[in-house]
Amino acid sequence: MESISYESLASLFSSFRQEALHLEMRDSYGTSAEIPHFARWQAGEPDDTEWLQPWFDTVRDASRAGKVFRRARIISEPISEYQQWVLKDSHLYVEAGEDIRWVPRARVSTIALPGNDFWLFDNEIVVFLIFAAGGLVVDRQKTRDPYAVNLCRAAFDAVWELSITDREYKAG
Repeated sequence: MESISYESLASLFSSFRQEALHLEMRDSYGTSAEIPHFARWQAGEPDDTEWLQPWFDTVRDASRAGKVFRRARIISEPISEYQQWVLKDSHLYVEAGEDIRWVPRARVSTIALPGNDFWLFDNEIVVFLIFAAGGLVVDRQKTRDPYAVNLCRAAFDAVWELSITDREYKAG
């Protein structure tokens, strides 16, 4: 596996050909872009979603080109404060073109999952996201190893089978 920069990961979002799959398995994140917005929400202050527009534009452009973005979120219930914050705006991701699903952690007990969140591009490239305990990304590891690709695809598909659509999910 090779460590890649954020910019290298970002380039994959415009260069993939058919499908980008994302499996999230943490109850809380703390990416540098999110921290100030999450803090505003926690303080009860208004916050707009303007900072998310570049992502929404990326997804819209890809969707118009016939590409697919699917995201599955494995979450503990009752959901964390972070996931409450994410859930309030997840419809905006869906409106941009992502198919987002929620999976209560109790449903995935018998599924073999990779050790880290990942993006899988066109069943060819996996990028594992390595997080520090507080939720900051500390590394992105890219591989084309067939074992890793197959593991991630099988895990994603198994989780997807147990998922609840964003529209139908009610926080437990």
